[in-house]
Amino acid sequence: WCVVEVGASIGTHPTLDRPQPRTMSDNAARLQAMQDAVTDAGNNVRALKAEKKDKAEIDAAIAKLKELKLELDTEIKAAMAAGDEAAAAKEQFRSKMNGALEQRLFYIPSFKIYGGVAGLYDYGPPGCAVKSNLQAFWRQHFVLNEAMLEVECPSVTPEVVLKASGHVEKFTDLMVNDVVTKDCFRADHLVEENLERMLADPMISADKRKELEDMLARLEEFTPEEMGDAITKLAIKAPETKNDLTAPYPFNLMFPTQIGPSGALQGYLRPETAQGIFVNFRDLLYYNGGKLPFAAAQIGQSFRNEIAPRAGLLRVREFTQAEIEHFVHPEQKDHSRFGEVADVMLSLFSRDAQLGAVKKPFPMTIGEAVEKGIVANQTLGYFIARTQTFLEKIGVNPERLRFRQHLQHEMAHYAEDCWDAEIECSYGWIECVGLADRSAFDLKAHSDKSKVELTAYERFAEPKMVETLVVEPNKKDMGKAFKKDAKAVTDALMALCQEDALALAAKVEADGKAELKIEGGSVEILPGMVKIAMETQKVSGRNFTPSVIEPSFGIGRIMYCMFEHSFFIRPEDEQKTVFRFSPIIAPIKCTIFPLVNDAGMNDLAGTISRVLATEGISSKLDTTAVSVGKRYARTDELGVPFAVTVDHRSLQDNTVTVRERDSCDQVRVAVGDVLPLIKKLCNLRATWEEATAGLEKQAAASD
Repeated sequence: WCVVEVGASIGTHPTLDRPQPRTMSDNAARLQAMQDAVTDAGNNVRALKAEKKDKAEIDAAIAKLKELKLELDTEIKAAMAAGDEAAAAKEQFRSKMNGALEQRLFYIPSFKIYGGVAGLYDYGPPGCAVKSNLQAFWRQHFVLNEAMLEVECPSVTPEVVLKASGHVEKFTDLMVNDVVTKDCFRADHLVEENLERMLADPMISADKRKELEDMLARLEEFTPEEMGDAITKLAIKAPETKNDLTAPYPFNLMFPTQIGPSGALQGYLRPETAQGIFVNFRDLLYYNGGKLPFAAAQIGQSFRNEIAPRAGLLRVREFTQAEIEHFVHPEQKDHSRFGEVADVMLSLFSRDAQLGAVKKPFPMTIGEAVEKGIVANQTLGYFIARTQTFLEKIGVNPERLRFRQHLQHEMAHYAEDCWDAEIECSYGWIECVGLADRSAFDLKAHSDKSKVELTAYERFAEPKMVETLVVEPNKKDMGKAFKKDAKAVTDALMALCQEDALALAAKVEADGKAELKIEGGSVEILPGMVKIAMETQKVSGRNFTPSVIEPSFGIGRIMYCMFEHSFFIRPEDEQKTVFRFSPIIAPIKCTIFPLVNDAGMNDLAGTISRVLATEGISSKLDTTAVSVGKRYARTDELGVPFAVTVDHRSLQDNTVTVRERDSCDQVRVAVGDVLPLIKKLCNLRATWEEATAGLEKQAAASD
């Protein structure tokens, strides 16, 4: 977890290129076999004694039993020690990395001088730069590449919007309290921690292991009752006090606020950025010329009042989201560019794989996954593959990336299919991107609540004869009966769906009247007030509600996992920590060092710095008097991928050395070629080896 060989490719991990240790399941199976052998040997000794066999034969059987017991005891102790050692290594790795991040001011706890607030963090200069570069590349990779429509909406959202979306009622996590201290805990976290601790026991039986693994796989879809049963069955207590816990109950995660001085308008800090896109659908469709499919995107802050924030940037109360809403015809979910990504290989953890006996992801191209129906449609598959490519380019190790499909009861009832991009870090597998086919739920929900039609128009190739619902209010009778409420009644009638409209007509015909709910109350509809019928009409098109494919990116979570995948310590000196950032997202692309504090060298270094800045390449000019080796080490801690050194030779032949961070290799480059070389490397148009082939190699200065 804490030492990576120099020169490994971006995003590699120290354990991946070596033979892998046995998994917990492999160890459990091996230990169970050894336990079975001990049991058989014990039975054999008892049988020999019962049959009064020869003493020598019995002694030999006893010796064999003792030997097997000793081997089993040794293996159990080794398995337990290995588990403890692995946990300690992870903790040591996190401590070392977090120390480097905080020391170099990537991010720190907010309001630190007042003791901080859990779940809130401030980004320092390099953290801001990494985040800004990550967001800029996200825009390039998705918004520009796909010609998406970008919007920016307020963080404060009126309650009515979030009622329509279901957040007011259902945006909850299950919480439990210590019955004595009233401390709050997230129920699924307590259950998950206890399950993982029990599964770490090497001597757990195969049947018990399967039961616990199944419970862990289904944890996210537990009802309050099932979660309570799990807490009882596992005998879970409050972590610190060991007191009993209350029954789990839902806790709404939104931050409430009041809009305006009167407090009459209730609002919330938005829990996601998506709703701002949905409520602007009609205007975005008009802006796009009324054409589908199209996608809208937004990057912004979201807020969730987490029950128990933990694990740094992985679970916070304010965070940055980058979300896409791709609007598409519900019956036409093929994607015009799917062929470009069909051969992208993914690690898929499908629903069947999660619930099967092995519980492991499997490799498959996205083309095959869509063809076999594992992924619901081409558009969802296209964004899954594009997400894989995006994460790889910013430095996420593809060997530690998988796409997990939501279990059936884990998905919302309206969703067609949902997958999470999960990245492995020292905390386990972390959901960093959600990709969902949300059908037409969101637009229908806001249309029903706002009484504004959020639909697109489809023109048929040839006119069709179709049965159409006709609702024709009798304005004269309605005006007499309802006076100032006539418009509200008419609007309510016109907003009825086909099923409700026909039911209303049948009720009027059967009972001579029917109740109709309107804003602020209800009215009685009598015969003759409205004509409701199905009629065959010739139509050239129809209105329909589009479906939505939604990729949603958690920027902070992606950054944290990327930090872990990028961090290593140089083997020759454990004090030399390095972040192996991809040049795309590195906070500074290049440092420029005069070898010594000399006027001529300083002038040339300053010229190179200005040339790079003119082309938008961030650089840092360091003219301090410390050795160049120490300056290299200082910039390695910031993850700067390239360094230019101006030395005595530079003043003679106008060449400089360019150093690559991971390998520490250096080459000699003409000053005029520095810009095109750095630009090519930062845009990933060439690897270091490709870009420097044929250039003069420079002996590395002692670091």
